[in-house]
Amino acid sequence: MRPISIRPISNNQLTATMLIFDGHNDLLSRLYAIGDRDGTSVFRRNTEGHLDLPRMEEGGFGGGFFAVWLPPQGKGSGFQPVPGGGYLMPLPPPLDLPTSQRLAMAMSATLFKIEAASNGKVKVVRSAAEVRQCLAAGVVAAILHFEGAEAIDTDLEALHVFYQAGLRSLGIVWSRPNAFGHGVPIAFPATPDTGPGLTDAGKRLVRECNRLGVMIDLSHLNERGFRDVAALTDAPLVATHSNAWALCKSARNLTDYQLDAIRDSDGMVGLNFATIFLRSDGGQTTDTPIATMIRHLDYLVERLGPTRVGFGSDFDGAAMPQQIGDVAGLPKLIHALRQHGYDDATIQQLAHENWARVIGLTMKQQPAAARQPASEFTKH
Repeated sequence: MRPISIRPISNNQLTATMLIFDGHNDLLSRLYAIGDRDGTSVFRRNTEGHLDLPRMEEGGFGGGFFAVWLPPQGKGSGFQPVPGGGYLMPLPPPLDLPTSQRLAMAMSATLFKIEAASNGKVKVVRSAAEVRQCLAAGVVAAILHFEGAEAIDTDLEALHVFYQAGLRSLGIVWSRPNAFGHGVPIAFPATPDTGPGLTDAGKRLVRECNRLGVMIDLSHLNERGFRDVAALTDAPLVATHSNAWALCKSARNLTDYQLDAIRDSDGMVGLNFATIFLRSDGGQTTDTPIATMIRHLDYLVERLGPTRVGFGSDFDGAAMPQQIGDVAGLPKLIHALRQHGYDDATIQQLAHENWARVIGLTMKQQPAAARQPASEFTKH
């Protein structure tokens, strides 16, 4: 790997020179947590959180996957040390379906309310064509994504309802187990080989997502579940916000086997900015240089090729390197990539073209409604 030497850039030198489409953010969950169900705070510049429209414009944020993440019920136990060093965040118990659907409906509604109040500045997109149209017009393109399938019943009826509402990307699990599969704990050092794979319901879910054209996100899924998806799916394998396990031994990161499988499927990995998935020591400190981010990006590009890597920030869901700070700091990353030797054509691929490509391979036109045979009804 090439040595990394980055000269810092000051805030008054920042200029958004490249539109960025981002693989993951938790804005909707943050708005739910602070009680802003209408998303009104998104329209003014804030000092809290990582995302709002003024800072998006400063940072060249062209859109991304807006996650519906369902918080655990009750107080979590947080990170716990493990013998020999490292840590483990015990997984919270599964959520019940009524609670999950109530939360998912509320957060999805917030995204639609933001779209309605944005005067055309935000659009919930449902295809690669719409993503490209928004990027060309300077409109924030928002893909509705569920980070965990708890809000979907095992008969998959809710999947069709949410699909009609705009759901186009689904993570089968967020770390905790559910009716469809098992996730990886937030643990360091650890591997993603942490338990059983998909359930029968999970395998049905993969097939139906393929039929509808809903992207399946492999972030948070354990290795056996990953293998199950790889054996079943007819779509590219995608991890929207994950890094290289070879450089940071977090269970949340991807092994070389997983990276190679994604490459062979012509899929995609979005670089996660969260410090605990970047640092070789698994640390949570924000004093993490951009060079550490580029080290992972180099590894991903070398393993997958430059057309299969992008960004998946985890804004509003994790601690960011302080050199980036928030979405307005994205030009610092672009500046650093240029200094490191990436040309503008490759940076443009990493910034948004690769996401548009894999979205086009995954999100199909809405399938025709299944034709049901006519039947006679007798009213009693």
